[in-house]
Amino acid sequence: MAVDIPSFIYSFSFAQTGKWSRLFAPGDELQQYAEDVVDGHGLRDKLRLGTTVLGSRFDEDTDIWHVETDRGEITARHVIVGIGGLEVPNLPDIPGIGSFGGKLLHTTAWDHDYDLTGKRVAVIGTGATALQLVPAIADQVSRLAVFQRTAIWVAPKLDFKTGPVSRFVFGNRLLRAPLRGVGMALVELGLGGALLGGQLLGQRLYKTVLQGVGLALRGWMWTQLPHDPELRKKLTPTYAFGCKRPSMHNEWFSTFTKPNVDLITEPIERITENSVITADGTEHEIDVLVCATGFKVMEKGATPPFPCLGRGGTDLNTWWDENRYQAYQGVTVPGWPNAYMLIGPWAYSPGSYLVLLESTVAHAVRAIKETRRRGATRCEVRQEPHDKYWQQMLSRAAKSHLLTPLCAGSNTYYINYQGDAAAYRPSTNTEMRLQNRYFPFSDYEFTTTQARRLVAESVG
Repeated sequence: MAVDIPSFIYSFSFAQTGKWSRLFAPGDELQQYAEDVVDGHGLRDKLRLGTTVLGSRFDEDTDIWHVETDRGEITARHVIVGIGGLEVPNLPDIPGIGSFGGKLLHTTAWDHDYDLTGKRVAVIGTGATALQLVPAIADQVSRLAVFQRTAIWVAPKLDFKTGPVSRFVFGNRLLRAPLRGVGMALVELGLGGALLGGQLLGQRLYKTVLQGVGLALRGWMWTQLPHDPELRKKLTPTYAFGCKRPSMHNEWFSTFTKPNVDLITEPIERITENSVITADGTEHEIDVLVCATGFKVMEKGATPPFPCLGRGGTDLNTWWDENRYQAYQGVTVPGWPNAYMLIGPWAYSPGSYLVLLESTVAHAVRAIKETRRRGATRCEVRQEPHDKYWQQMLSRAAKSHLLTPLCAGSNTYYINYQGDAAAYRPSTNTEMRLQNRYFPFSDYEFTTTQARRLVAESVG
């Protein structure tokens, strides 16, 4: 597994390093980087790992959050929900999956001790994770059946090993800063352009651009599969480029030319104790079933994956389910005081997740500091600025190609079950960073606890 954004961008601005072995770092290096950041900033003893949050509740009398975990209750004035946008696995609802007697895996909860060597493996899904998994295990297993619902656009990955020169450049603060800026701009142009191009260029011109990109990617696919038109047809998306997050890999297409690998586009009808049966009646016997089926994004019970009770005991998941997903700058919601999200609805502007995290953290910290500076105990976003932001996001999203026939059939996670593009913020990274760091304090209401007010009134 590896990142799909250059490593020197997929890292915190305050913890840059030149130690990456490749332009796109592998997963073990990302894990080590996270460990180094924790230890370098003395955070280890402040973490409660292996702890599951079961629910949270806001006490309106004391302006205190009560967070229930499987290790007891935690109380705090402010709560920051730092759960990622891709957190809760999306398990396929296929008849018989519960009866499967072999090894059942999901890519987000991988069993690293299980040996796939010589096994007959089925992979359900052909998204960004399967894109990395399938080529990685193809030569290890005896047979690999890949079940595809929706083809994806795949571009070549311009990756390379870093040498002494590149490590010196990215390890040097003066040289790294301008390169990081250029890299961020290019990533924003690539990812952001795919989503915002219609607003910037106009729909007619943008449609032409998308057709050109699609033609180029089909041409590259042809170079990888020059003698198999049927396979090329199966792997060619029927929707426009940019409807899903762009994916990159250099061995994806060629993997399907291996004699032990099959691409199956027939719908799955059911799963038995030892096989997958497709709609045409074909039975595919397997030892291992891998669900590369992504995550629940902006769905009830997933964002966040526990009850979050605000004012009046209203649960945030239930409220969003009934009123659609919305949040001011993707961070705060009226009715849930002193609570901040790092990746909420309409938060993610195309680019590095870590750039987003630094921005939404800055938003939360700025609000908390102002609450303390004023001697207040409650900080709650006002309804008017919240609604204004949400309407702006809806208006912009309506002008994007995500909600046009160009993306019909893409099954993109950008669009949730309510038909909203709540998983992304239709804005530039620059706008996202500035608005999170410099929002007007007048967008929030700062008050003291009801208990403190009653004491003050009785004394007065």
